[in-house]
Amino acid sequence: MSALIDDPDAPDRGLSARQMAFYRFRRNPLAVVGALIVLSVILAAIFAPWLAPSPESAGAFVDFRNRHAPPSWDHPMGTDNVGRDVFSRVIFGYRISLGLVVGVLGVAVPFGVVLGLVAGYFGGWTETIVMRFTDIMLALPPLAMALAITAVLSPNLINAMIAITLLWWTWHTRLIYRIVKAQMNEDYVEAARVAGASHFHILFRELLPNCFSAVAVKISLDAGFVILFGAALSFLGLGVQPPAPDLGTMVATGAEYMPEMWWQAVMPGLAILYAILGFNLLGDGLRDMLDVEL
Repeated sequence: MSALIDDPDAPDRGLSARQMAFYRFRRNPLAVVGALIVLSVILAAIFAPWLAPSPESAGAFVDFRNRHAPPSWDHPMGTDNVGRDVFSRVIFGYRISLGLVVGVLGVAVPFGVVLGLVAGYFGGWTETIVMRFTDIMLALPPLAMALAITAVLSPNLINAMIAITLLWWTWHTRLIYRIVKAQMNEDYVEAARVAGASHFHILFRELLPNCFSAVAVKISLDAGFVILFGAALSFLGLGVQPPAPDLGTMVATGAEYMPEMWWQAVMPGLAILYAILGFNLLGDGLRDMLDVEL
């Protein structure tokens, strides 16, 4: 903070903690770049039908006259083995990737947060059962477990979400448990107990708000890893199936034509890298802004 105050361009000391946090975020160029990348990915997914030069390429479309065309003005990322525009499929592929993120984290985060709150607050046998089960799940290799689950189930987007969600909640449980244990002896918790507040009130009105910053940072970092896991499952043929424009599937199909027709694998791979980089930079920026240790 002293370095910030010594900065001649720093705002006055009278600003609130929230305003100072946003100031720190704006002063972090990598965080701003990450936010812009994430925003561009989200906008591309939302407006894919209008941004894609060839929206029909997102489905069961063939144009054999233009198959294996290299990058050009008409096809900025070239075309694939059946003539579909790779750029259009990448934009629509972001829809699937972001849908996977929302589906997985929308279930894993609330479940993991509640378990962490309960284990950290009640302690005793509750803590032992929850945290030992969490440790067992953490001991399982995530990708290997996801591969096993999707191999048993039919490979599609829903089952890929289930496979990733079954292991992802553990990280949030450990994170919230650690925060709650550190907060249990704070004055505001003791004051709520003395005032006769219920367990529910203390858990969700007192403790949970103090976990929001850590959860927000963890979600932003997790989003990139979920995209990577989903792409890995699809690359191995256990995720989203063709002709859906999934980025991992596109890399796997394009790899068959390497190195001569490199764009079919490299371009979707760069799209995955772009999205993951954006979420990671945003997460690092939020961690610095909110002063959170994960």
